[in-house]
Amino acid sequence: MTLLGVVEKRVPIPEGVEVAIEGGTVTVEKGDVRLSRTLADSRVRVRREGPEVLIESSLPRKREKALAGTFASHVQNMVRGVTDGFTYTMRVVYAHFPVKVSVQGDHVIIDNFIGERQPRRARILGATRVEVKGDTLSVRGRDVEDVGQTAANVEQATRIRRKDPRVFQDGIYLVSKEEV
Repeated sequence: MTLLGVVEKRVPIPEGVEVAIEGGTVTVEKGDVRLSRTLADSRVRVRREGPEVLIESSLPRKREKALAGTFASHVQNMVRGVTDGFTYTMRVVYAHFPVKVSVQGDHVIIDNFIGERQPRRARILGATRVEVKGDTLSVRGRDVEDVGQTAANVEQATRIRRKDPRVFQDGIYLVSKEEV
């Protein structure tokens, strides 16, 4: 909302969720789940006002409006993360060689991708969990950035190089994003 040159975004805080703002660090927690993020900029203020987090800027410029919206989205994602969590569903697609996917520690191991002898690896970030059931991967976690980056790492690990992508459409692709 813009009023008299002030950019203002409000993020409601649901019951049972605690939000603490110290310096430029916003901490959102519910029960034993805790997410923390630094949202600091001299042009944008983040503060708690009753049952809401208020992100405001007194400069009505394009960059400050965008930054206030970005900060509000980060806070919303943190609130959704501690209450529900995020799940990304991925599908293994192959036409030429059967691909075997497994999880070992903090890596997703992709064996026999387009007939390669060396397995490809994708890193799992943070407290994200990856489950493999047949040709479906479920990437779950509380931090949307860790979940999204883990899914991107898996997709990137199966990128085809030096082959015609119209013929070799093999890979692991994102199918859906949902809140748990």
